Amino acid sequence: MSRTSPVDEVRAQLAELLPRLRRFARVITRNVADADDLVQVSVEKALVRAEQWRPGSKLDSWMFGIMKNAWIDEIRARRRRERVHAPEEAGLGVGDASAAARDIALSVQAAMSRLPEEQRMAIALVLVEGLSYKDAAESLGIPIGTLTSRLARGREALQALLGGKAGAA
Repeated sequence: MSRTSPVDEVRAQLAELLPRLRRFARVITRNVADADDLVQVSVEKALVRAEQWRPGSKLDSWMFGIMKNAWIDEIRARRRRERVHAPEEAGLGVGDASAAARDIALSVQAAMSRLPEEQRMAIALVLVEGLSYKDAAESLGIPIGTLTSRLARGREALQALLGGKAGAA
C-alpha cells in the first residue's frame, strides 16, 4: 500500500485553493496584476517547499502565511528600488451583479484599501476567507489577541468609512 507524500497532497489540494488565494492576494495587493503575480510566486514557493508542510495541518493557513511573507518581501524590494505602487484599478465588476450590488462591492473594496495592511489582512482571512481566529493568527504569525484587536479596529474603521452602507459587521 503506497502512502501519499506531503508533496503529492499539496499538489492535489492546491488547485481547489487557487480561487481563495487569488481573492486574498487581491485584498492585500490592491491590484489585480500584482495579485496574480503574488499567487504565482506563492504557489511556486509552496511547491518547492512542499515537504515542509505537515500532513494533517491546514493547507490554506500554510499558503496564506507563504503569501503574506511573499508580499512583505515584494514590498521591501519595491522600497529598495524606490518604485511607486501602481494605483488601484477601479470599476472592475464581478459576475453579473446588479448596479447596486456592484456599487456596494466597489465601496467595500475602496474602504478596505484604505485600511492599514495589518487590518486588511486580518479581515480578509477571517471575514472573507472564513479562517478561524487561531488559523488566521497562525497564518499571520501573531497572537490571537493581536488578531482580534486588528479585527475590531478594522471593523470599526470599515463602518466609519462606509457610513452605514454595509450595515453592522
